[in-house]
Amino acid sequence: MQKFTTLKSIPAYLPIVNIDTDMIIPKQFLKTIKRTGLGKNLFYEMRYDEKGEKINDFILNQNPFDNSKILIAGKNFGCGSSREHAPWALLDFGITCVISSSFADIFFSNCFKNGILPIILEEEKIKELSEYANRKEEISVDLNEEKIIYGNSEIKFKVDLFKKKCLLEGLDDIALSLKKSDKIENFEKNLKNQKPWIIND
Repeated sequence: MQKFTTLKSIPAYLPIVNIDTDMIIPKQFLKTIKRTGLGKNLFYEMRYDEKGEKINDFILNQNPFDNSKILIAGKNFGCGSSREHAPWALLDFGITCVISSSFADIFFSNCFKNGILPIILEEEKIKELSEYANRKEEISVDLNEEKIIYGNSEIKFKVDLFKKKCLLEGLDDIALSLKKSDKIENFEKNLKNQKPWIIND
């Protein structure tokens, strides 16, 4: 997982409430267990018409938003099923930060596990940031300082200390387990010595 420190990008503004995980990545693309290759199908039913052609009016099909790393979305983002493919698709597209007034709990947790920073802000602050998206101006996200910088202003946000540490150090669940590999090996050796009938080589 890539380390997350600071991020600067022109944000893409998608003011739709209750965007569920099926809208983020439809069910027909869930056959893969790979984390790559899903970006082209992100928001598929909103980005493409019935012939598979891009819909020019959709924000992520427009320049410079097709290269945005920050998505500003409506409330209750990521609701619906718990599919982890949703953050995979966002990440593969290039989005590493999603800003909303509220998130579905499982999606919120899955973001941190996959290197995406979800930020919760009040609606008033989101409207301020959306103006920068409309004007195609960059904003900056500083995870270490827990703040968003836009123009001469800044907004503070809060992140759980453990989740923040994982993002800053690029630690997913596997990496966290590997950090304890010595303890795991020692436990297994001790268990084998104490109860050799339990563990087979």
